[in-house]
Amino acid sequence: MSPSMFLVALSTLASAPTVSTPWGKGESAAEKEALEKTALCTDGKSHYVVLAPDEKQIRQLFYGDGSHFFAVPKPPWVLDGSMFLEPRFYSKTMNSSFRGVDLRVYSSVEHNEEKKTCAVRCGERTTALELVEPAKAKALLAAAKFDVTPQQFLPHVLLRDDGGKYYYVDRGFWPDQEKSFRLFAGPKGSLKLQKMTNVVSDSEGEIFTTKSGELRMVVDRVKPSLWIERGKKTELREVPVEANLQLIYNELGVYTGMRLGTPCDDLG
Repeated sequence: MSPSMFLVALSTLASAPTVSTPWGKGESAAEKEALEKTALCTDGKSHYVVLAPDEKQIRQLFYGDGSHFFAVPKPPWVLDGSMFLEPRFYSKTMNSSFRGVDLRVYSSVEHNEEKKTCAVRCGERTTALELVEPAKAKALLAAAKFDVTPQQFLPHVLLRDDGGKYYYVDRGFWPDQEKSFRLFAGPKGSLKLQKMTNVVSDSEGEIFTTKSGELRMVVDRVKPSLWIERGKKTELREVPVEANLQLIYNELGVYTGMRLGTPCDDLG
């Protein structure tokens, strides 16, 4: 990141891009073909999964209640689009490094067109779904509203001191929010949002300053990171984000009850 100091103000979905479906208005030949290739599955309890065709990753997922759907964020390009990052669920039997991707924190929608079966796998739990009859599915999709994912934040850095206190920073989900940070601090399960006034981010590290001006966290590229409170410095240990997604989403308390817009919000 380039040198910067700014007031931190994280917007919600105001700057989020719009979402489009591959079938559009279902008018052109290509749109009609995309709609024919789209499958709709449900558990019969107002939970619906859409498996739409995707040119690059075979499938594109949407999840919703039948009238309102959210686009499920796509996985890295090396994965089929029927898979999605689901850090709240874990499958120890999955490959820990498939082309550099840890599949243990990815869940999936499993659809067999020949057998006409559908299911959602969240970690190690699988929930069977039913395919919606094509004509009914087309009518439902034509009337439904489609939005981008409700996710607003992504993990940025996690640190802790020797006493078990954690310091966690996340950032805005969308590209133009990458420099919009939030800082949380506290013991596992009880991290509290800190009111920040300024952020310094450059090639040497990052400094997050709270509203009081007395608390600062320094994430340094070379020297140990520090938490500074009333002149007292506490050295912090970095906790790798990618290897601790379950800890971040399930144990810190920051995202408790938050919906990620994936089928596992309700079917996990």
